[in-house]
Amino acid sequence: MDKVTSMLGLLLTHPTEFRTLVQFYLHHEQKRDITALQEHPTSGWDRESMRRCWKFLDMTSRSFAAVIKELDGDLARTICMYYLVLRGLDTIEDDMTIPDEIKQPMLRSFHVKTVTPGWSFSGNGPDEKDRQLLVEYDTVVEEVNRLAPEYKAIILDICQKMEVGMADYAHKAATTGSVYLETIAEYDLYCHYVAGLVGEGLTRIWSASGKEAHWLCDELELANSMGLLLQKTNITRDFREDVEQRRFFWPKEIWAKYGFAEMKDMYESGDVEHAMWIQSGMVLDALRHACDALDYLRLLKNQSVFVFCAIPACMAMATLALCFMNPEMFQRNIKIRKAEAARLIMRSTNCREVALIFREYARKIHAKAKPQDPNFLRISIACGKIELWYEQNYPSFVVLDPNGVTYNPSDKRTAVIRLEEKRAQEAKLLPPSGSEMLPWELATYVAGAFAVVIGLTVFIAYSVLRFYGE
Repeated sequence: MDKVTSMLGLLLTHPTEFRTLVQFYLHHEQKRDITALQEHPTSGWDRESMRRCWKFLDMTSRSFAAVIKELDGDLARTICMYYLVLRGLDTIEDDMTIPDEIKQPMLRSFHVKTVTPGWSFSGNGPDEKDRQLLVEYDTVVEEVNRLAPEYKAIILDICQKMEVGMADYAHKAATTGSVYLETIAEYDLYCHYVAGLVGEGLTRIWSASGKEAHWLCDELELANSMGLLLQKTNITRDFREDVEQRRFFWPKEIWAKYGFAEMKDMYESGDVEHAMWIQSGMVLDALRHACDALDYLRLLKNQSVFVFCAIPACMAMATLALCFMNPEMFQRNIKIRKAEAARLIMRSTNCREVALIFREYARKIHAKAKPQDPNFLRISIACGKIELWYEQNYPSFVVLDPNGVTYNPSDKRTAVIRLEEKRAQEAKLLPPSGSEMLPWELATYVAGAFAVVIGLTVFIAYSVLRFYGE
């Protein structure tokens, strides 16, 4: 009933968004039904333990759950377990009610506990939203141990790397009293531990599955950037929620120079202008990973893997555009509207369209930039790099239609293309010059010249011998 009321309200207040949602619900087909009988061998739906894991996936992340379930073959089940393992690790790290002396050994041995039959944990605070996942973690352990050895090894390796970084940061906050990240480099390292490693693990799984190129697992810098784009977007958007729960991820290098002593001062002091400049710096820092994310997406060949990676990336760009120069972000947790999310899901089907989406939101960000912002020039350059990436890879004057490739007549580059085509056509009509001989023709001429030289040499030698011999 609530959903019907919401849709009716949307029809009256935002009719175009209502139409988008109706189109999405009617025409966006589910690519795969993991509950179908023929999917049981790869989805594991015939096992009670795996059904519970799919339920946990829905409980912990509805947005990721939808795209994970549409991955091909056993990738869906593998990524489901990968996500739940890292979600369990993150739940322990985020819980401020767990004493450091308990948290440290648990974090640093989480990869061992993940394959220890029967292990679970009930020591989270009562308000921790994903507490139940750890209470029933023995179910996750059972399913992780059922994974193919190559997938299991990757998941445990990434878990071990991530737990070390999380434990180090948690210990620093608990023992030194420093709850802030000081520099952008430290911020990058933290995001690498909590998100860049996720991208590395996913990339290695894509390669191990055979659904992507075997060399893709070596593109770790691009995979890291993909993870950092998503993580930094979430950190920027969740500012108010994180500060209220005493989780401080914004680096002091960005915000302390404007005179704020604490992060909460950004919304308590009333200095909106400087708060906007800090927010601009955070968006700028996230945008420097956008072109790497596009490069990564261009390498993907499997459609389900591409969609899995492309949708969150497009959502991230939309979220950055929403947050940029938006003072409401400091007052509440803001999100893109459902209709916009639905539109992005329907469009994120190929790399050209995704690049176009990136360009559209880069233009929105640039349009909202203010010259008095100290980051104005760097924001303009970051947006320009996205424009340049699109033009280099998918020139905007090239038009794709059912009849083939055409060119936009109003674009000056079309005249250059026409001139090149005319020159190429004229070159085809000209008779071939000597420099354009075929290899066998050249060999014939060389052999003939060589024979003439040999003949002349023999003739001269014969004449000299005959003349002087007499």
